[in-house]
Amino acid sequence: VYVCRYVNLPYLPDVYLMKAKIVESVIGVLSFNEENRLLFSELFPKKAETIAERLNDLSKGVVTEELRKLLSRLREEDYESVALTNRKLAETLRLEGFNVSVESILEIEDLDRRIEEVAVNSGFCDTPEELQKWKRLVSMELAKIRVHEAVEERDQLILQVIQTIDDVDKTVNLFIGRLREWYGLHFPELSGLVEKHETYARLVSDLGDRENYTEETLTKMGIPEKRVKLIVEAAQRSIGAELNEEDLAQIRGFSHRILDLYKTRRTLEGYVDLMMDRVAPNVRGLVGSLLGARLIALAGGLERLAKLPASTIQVLGAEKALFRSLKTGTRPPKHGVIFQHNLIHDAKRWLRGKIARAIAGKVAIAARVDAFGGKRMEKSLLEDLERLSLIHISEPTRLGM
Repeated sequence: VYVCRYVNLPYLPDVYLMKAKIVESVIGVLSFNEENRLLFSELFPKKAETIAERLNDLSKGVVTEELRKLLSRLREEDYESVALTNRKLAETLRLEGFNVSVESILEIEDLDRRIEEVAVNSGFCDTPEELQKWKRLVSMELAKIRVHEAVEERDQLILQVIQTIDDVDKTVNLFIGRLREWYGLHFPELSGLVEKHETYARLVSDLGDRENYTEETLTKMGIPEKRVKLIVEAAQRSIGAELNEEDLAQIRGFSHRILDLYKTRRTLEGYVDLMMDRVAPNVRGLVGSLLGARLIALAGGLERLAKLPASTIQVLGAEKALFRSLKTGTRPPKHGVIFQHNLIHDAKRWLRGKIARAIAGKVAIAARVDAFGGKRMEKSLLEDLERLSLIHISEPTRLGM
């Protein structure tokens, strides 16, 4: 080894490098040689919170003070090659000039017992039983850190908000159905004349008794002129039952609650738009705030979405149909929730699969740029998407149309 170093050979094969195995443990970082003999150990401060912080940093690829000292001692003994299981840490050490290998398992015989010996001999703890107590304490502190970090991830907030919007939608649909049946006892014809749920709830809330449905009041509420005449005529010849003021007050109060839910939903939509602009601006610019947030929620987070292939992004939300096709041999779905995108929704049926594939590919690029740090490029992605859409639209169908 020394001959090779001093002759300054242009290439030094790995076989000539002295190799050390680095192990992260609850007491500190330990190093073993290829014969599994303990070389050096650098212990953590004897405080559960500090140990948890050190282990968390190591898991992220951060070289801690203890690891830095251990590496220095290894270099002094001519150990230029190290083996460990932490891939992120390995990438960091490669940048610092170490020859690093990543192994799934470091084959060190009876490792737990040897860590206990180091802990007792170094005075970290008095007995192996005490070391088990330290492991429990550190595990609890490490769990607290991980939970805290998970809460701080902004994409997790987006996930919760989009699920809240879904719950609000379910509640509104349930309540509006009940309102239409309840108020239908008094004015059944209105349900067929007003399709939009929020408008229906507002009419019930503001007018109440069907005698209040006049051209003047309906026009003030922004109802189209043709629809106003139909509603007024229906109110005049309605077959509904007469209700007293107390009955109508309860119905109108219920409609107030429904309108409050609509207001809550709009507030949440504004919050999602703000969060998406901060966390995933490229995804937002490409598919919109709500659809982008829904894709992030279905994937389980922005980073997870960024790691998914475009083919998986294309069918997110259609998992049941996908698994059914795999089981029965039927045709797989062409799209999942990405169908909500206007380019897909408004396209002809034979084009939807192609456009969904193009959009999913651009979403994959946008998510990776947002997740791993990059510039805002939603404009260029949109231009590419529009160009691809025009190409697809110009293609002839199978029938030559």
